[in-house]
Amino acid sequence: MNATDRTPADLLRSALAADPSRPLVTFYDDATGERVELSVATFANWVAKTANLLQDGMSVEPGERVALLLPAHWQTAVWLLACSSVGVVADVAGDPARADHVVAGPGEFEAGSACGGERYALSLQPFGRRFPEPPAGYADYAVDVPSFGDRFVPYAAVDPDAPALIVAGAEFTGAEIVGRARGDAGGLGLIGPGSRLLSGLPYSTWEGLSAGLYAPLASGGSVVLCPHLGMLGEEALARRVESERVTATAR
Repeated sequence: MNATDRTPADLLRSALAADPSRPLVTFYDDATGERVELSVATFANWVAKTANLLQDGMSVEPGERVALLLPAHWQTAVWLLACSSVGVVADVAGDPARADHVVAGPGEFEAGSACGGERYALSLQPFGRRFPEPPAGYADYAVDVPSFGDRFVPYAAVDPDAPALIVAGAEFTGAEIVGRARGDAGGLGLIGPGSRLLSGLPYSTWEGLSAGLYAPLASGGSVVLCPHLGMLGEEALARRVESERVTATAR
């Protein structure tokens, strides 16, 4: 990563320039058996499409707040970086009534309806499947996002010192996210390119977000995201660590 990177979106651009084919996010859902691996290029493609959806489809302005009512998931990671790309505040598990827009997953649709702005629903099913019928009051992310462009350019430059993330009641600027993620990397065992961190931490805290996305991105490493890690026995976990070439764990 480059020393001049000031926002998470900057980190992603640097990762894309350095090695677009390497893995960035590998996601396991041990409740369904799903495994998804996204290279830097594939992840960046999803981020660009989602950022274009935010900017052009939802008409979101820099500084607005988007409540992300989503668990630790590869699509949540996409939304976090898309928000950074546009310059909007990603409010993880935030109050929908105080947000300008809401993005919700299963179990959160009723709560999300308190938001008066645009609402998007994610099924979080394997392969990003569509809903047979989206929840009332929501648009289906899986239906709309494919039509948006693979490249993103913000209408206004993103200010790295503007608020970018709210999690567990704490607010961070883009520059603070980058700085904290870089500082966390060594303690998490991310010592540079090739480091591969298995994280079973939820996205509801800074520690979970850092281990599950930001620190691997900031260090040139990758993450194996396993939100249902508790479903695995020690032998199964050991096999996963070996098969995924994991170099460090956060549990």
